[in-house]
Amino acid sequence: MEFDKDKVDEVALALLHLTTFDDGYCFRAWKGMDWGVMDRLHKKGYIGDPKSKAKSIILTEEGARLSEELFRKYFVGE
Repeated sequence: MEFDKDKVDEVALALLHLTTFDDGYCFRAWKGMDWGVMDRLHKKGYIGDPKSKAKSIILTEEGARLSEELFRKYFVGE
């Protein structure tokens, strides 16, 4: 099945906002998404490298900002 990977990545980044937390040094989110999506988000500069033993990923400043913005766009009523 063909699908728009950019749209999937956008919604996945929005959903990461649900588990985002500030660990005192940076914003992190629990990783539980498809590895292809995580790799694309990393290549786009929104998250740190997801290939680690850690159970969470680091969101870049842009990734954290955009994650919240997209979450509001898709999931918060006006």
